[in-house]
Amino acid sequence: MTDYPPHQVLLSLPPAMAGVFAEVGGKPYPGWFAGCDPEGVRLGSGGGLVRLLYQSWVAGGRPETFEEWLAAFPKLAVLAGGQSRRLPAYAASGKILTPMPALRWETGQRIDGTLLDFMLPEYLRVLEAGRYPVMVSSGDVVLRFPARLPDVPEGDLAVMGMWVPAEVAGGFGVFFCSRKSPGEIAFVRQKPSPAELRELAVENVYVVDSGVWMLGARALDALLAKCGWDAARQAFADGEPSPYELYADFGPALGGAPCAPDPVISGLRASVVPVEGADFFHLGTNRQLLESMSALQNRELDQFRSGPMDRKPHPDVYVLNSDFAFRKRGPANHRIWVENCELHPDEPLVSETILTGISCPHEVLALPPGICLDVFPVTGGGLCVRPYGFEDAFKGPLGDPSTLWLGEPARVWFERRGLALDTAGAGTTDLQLARLFPVVKPAAGEGPDPAFLRWMCAREPEGDFRDLYLRERISAMEATERADLRGLSGRRRALAARILPRMRGNAASNPFYRMDLASAAELYPAAPDGRPESGDPNVLVGDAMFRAAVLRKRGETAPADAAEAEAFGILRETILASVRGLLREPRRMTLDDQIVWGRSPVRLDLAGGWSDTPPYCFARGGGVVNVAADVNGQPPVQAFVRFCESPVIVLRSIDLGIGTRIETYDELARFGEPGSGFALARAALCLAGFHPAFGARHASLAGQLQELGGGLEISLLAAVPKGSGLGTSSILGATLLGVLSDACGLGWTQAGLVRITLAVEQMLTTCGGWQDQAGAVYPGVKFLESRPGLDQHITPRWAPERVFLASGQLACCRLYYTGITRMASGILREIVRGMFLNSAAHLAVLARIRANADAVFEALLRSDYSALGRAVASSWRLNCRLDPGTDPPEVRAIFHRVRDYVTGGKLLGAGGGGYALFLAKDEEAARRLQHELESHPPNAGARFVDFSVSSTGLQITRS
Repeated sequence: MTDYPPHQVLLSLPPAMAGVFAEVGGKPYPGWFAGCDPEGVRLGSGGGLVRLLYQSWVAGGRPETFEEWLAAFPKLAVLAGGQSRRLPAYAASGKILTPMPALRWETGQRIDGTLLDFMLPEYLRVLEAGRYPVMVSSGDVVLRFPARLPDVPEGDLAVMGMWVPAEVAGGFGVFFCSRKSPGEIAFVRQKPSPAELRELAVENVYVVDSGVWMLGARALDALLAKCGWDAARQAFADGEPSPYELYADFGPALGGAPCAPDPVISGLRASVVPVEGADFFHLGTNRQLLESMSALQNRELDQFRSGPMDRKPHPDVYVLNSDFAFRKRGPANHRIWVENCELHPDEPLVSETILTGISCPHEVLALPPGICLDVFPVTGGGLCVRPYGFEDAFKGPLGDPSTLWLGEPARVWFERRGLALDTAGAGTTDLQLARLFPVVKPAAGEGPDPAFLRWMCAREPEGDFRDLYLRERISAMEATERADLRGLSGRRRALAARILPRMRGNAASNPFYRMDLASAAELYPAAPDGRPESGDPNVLVGDAMFRAAVLRKRGETAPADAAEAEAFGILRETILASVRGLLREPRRMTLDDQIVWGRSPVRLDLAGGWSDTPPYCFARGGGVVNVAADVNGQPPVQAFVRFCESPVIVLRSIDLGIGTRIETYDELARFGEPGSGFALARAALCLAGFHPAFGARHASLAGQLQELGGGLEISLLAAVPKGSGLGTSSILGATLLGVLSDACGLGWTQAGLVRITLAVEQMLTTCGGWQDQAGAVYPGVKFLESRPGLDQHITPRWAPERVFLASGQLACCRLYYTGITRMASGILREIVRGMFLNSAAHLAVLARIRANADAVFEALLRSDYSALGRAVASSWRLNCRLDPGTDPPEVRAIFHRVRDYVTGGKLLGAGGGGYALFLAKDEEAARRLQHELESHPPNAGARFVDFSVSSTGLQITRS
């Protein structure tokens, strides 16, 4: 059986970039594949898509037919291989690889990040929601979808549509649906006028084509046929796909009343999915690049997601990965883009300019407004100097007065410099093919002569550089083909490494600590010095973990471990400080013969787990859906406290069969020592006021207990296997704290117990969050949420319990102990490390985990069992994506065996074992599932366990 990736990302890129993408981008096959059209041939969006898919199939060795491969696993194809005439700075790499500025409301962007990095999480959300074998998108748009995606109907083809005004819709493809059948495509029009749109809107609704199409098997077969595919021969009739347009030709043939009927295409079941609250930005031109980025910068108003310096409208000025202080900026500066440049700090940039790749740090260039300049290495050696106008279209005959270069008729530039126009080509030569751009060869490590750059760009040129200009010249098309993208990438990385220390040193005025510090650590040139001057714990822990990552990259293990310990220490002290106001001095509140008895359910995590974990929940808030569950008719986590005559604390574990006596504060404080028994109980007792660090005012523990009226005997019971994934450790901590609160008059509420248990987890360095204890303290089936902030106040909302009833048509849930254990502490530490570092890979998955909790809760509110199953299955996929070790082969084998019987299922903890919850398709499927695993258990310990929803949560009673 072929081992397929979870998904594959395919990029159609310009030829030069396609050839080096895997190397330069560090994105190898089979997870990634980059292709291009054949040399000298333009296949169009449809033919290009088909060839891209075909090339990837060939690269994999063709272990099956092309059609079988297409259906085997999901594929995302991004079409970004156009000529980019009106955005020439990134023509060679493709617009999808345009460098992306740091958005002030976003966290986790790379300093060398691209539009692809920014868009990929959005694309993958849609790919997974659509459940189609192939999804295609245009590479020159920025799409932002809401946290909750609408349901994507099954069929042959589905497209994502945007609601926009008629004046905007006229520039794009538009899908029309009858008002009687609003989800079905009736017909498609390309760039209709506003008047036409208003007329058609009387009987139809319309949405703009976002460029995101999802293609099923029949739609792919139709597209392949249009491109000349011969399934019998597994080849194209002419060796290559026939040119064909997906959006312009395939689209108008869709629908019940198509504009261009086609016997194959028009019969497809085609749906449109309007997306409420989505954003659509086009990057077709220089102006659209800047206007779209500024619209993105200003789209987020939530001040929890931005700093105080970010609350003004963005100034429309972008300096990316550049050594440029830009001292002379003011209100007149707007629509400016500087990327991969070294410029004099007094460079007087004004407006409507894009500068890329320029190295001129010692001299002011003083380029005119509206003039752009691109300098980049080319194969064969040298630097290409490419000046152009902000509004240049790079289209039209060279000699035509309406054909503009540098904002004026192209011939004017030649006349002002005493050059013949035909040195660039015949008057009929298209501007894109005219040899306009010189290739110069300055000394190694230096840029072109600044005087020559001014001569190229000035309205009134000074000096005579005609000989230098005429030595070697290439066209815009040749520039795209000859760009040395390895050299360009190397320069970007070297420049980033140089400016990162300055960014860190001046982080109060830049987004350094909101960026992906994991990727920054890979580029950072030396061991970081000093500490940030900040009172923000998020900055302090981020910097400590960043230093650890840099030191570890340099092989300095011991200092790296110390820096990492510092980060976790800051987090621990931050959480402890947040609960100190809840701590009280213990007082005896029971009679001599009374026992305080605490009983807690376990929690079944359905969705959102990990979003409750600091520091993620501090920055973004958390959202978790879980179930308080009794096991085999009993709350399985219990704690007993009684006072005794001797001034000691006696601890016993009923399930482990061990015990210990604690007589001093030093013994109580050994909760952090490896191998010390009852670490959780020791930490809980400290926070309950039995240690001077947490409020005790006595010289000794014995003296404190004598004043209290006696010592304590504490018995603990956790009647579930260790490593169960049911949150037992935290729940036991909350249960013990609850009985101590009752016995010692601490007065802690449910919310207080949740927060103090979080502090206990930090004292134990297990890096846990709040969902385990909250899932048991609060009863029933519920959605637990917190707002961003250091004080995590949990708000519960309850859902009906009908899905989990013991009888009735929805009695299809099964709780299964896999017999496999894997402790979560190491997993937690690794993922929390990613949170500290704003790792883009971690944050993207965590955002989806949090959003999926909304989907699970909504399904519960509607008692929609099918939707619940799909959302729980999504929880499992996302958990596996966050930590692949969650799904070891033994667990994967269990899930594979029951796949035909379930709509969804997941392990209930962070580790790759413990308990699993299966949601069977129906009661008969539940019986078959149970028979399958009981007749052939995966190991001696595996078994089904009865459970029921706890209607009480944590209970505290006295004898």
